[in-house]
Amino acid sequence: MKRLLLVGGGLIVAALVLFGLIQLAPTGVSFTNPPVVSEPKWNSPQTRALAQRACFDCHSNETAWPWYTRIAPVSWLTAHDVIDGRARLNFSTWGQPTSGRGEGTNVRDLVRAVQDGSMPPAIYLPLHPAAQLTADEQQHLVAGFQATFP
Repeated sequence: MKRLLLVGGGLIVAALVLFGLIQLAPTGVSFTNPPVVSEPKWNSPQTRALAQRACFDCHSNETAWPWYTRIAPVSWLTAHDVIDGRARLNFSTWGQPTSGRGEGTNVRDLVRAVQDGSMPPAIYLPLHPAAQLTADEQQHLVAGFQATFP
């Protein structure tokens, strides 16, 4: 029994040391937001508000960085999602050249992602329940995107 407790205690200490060490790994993001350069000419304040609520954390320079986004391995996942999201579509650098990581997102893809529910992604919603759109809000956002980005 003592041996089992020693082994179990040793595993806990090792896990805590490993957890501490992974906090030192760089994420590639500074957890500060670059300035907003330009935004689309939104068709309405409601479209912008819905986009801000559901999309801006990953697709703008207005990302909210809650405390848990600074703790690895969550920090790694968050940094990856924000870097990738901004590279594909960034409402804060509208009309600027893309980062070279792809062609960006066209309106058809944007509308489809909202309509099929792939955006915002399901894995994002438990910690960001405000980003969950009702069916009516999805329709308003799709119509707003179509009006904003003809």
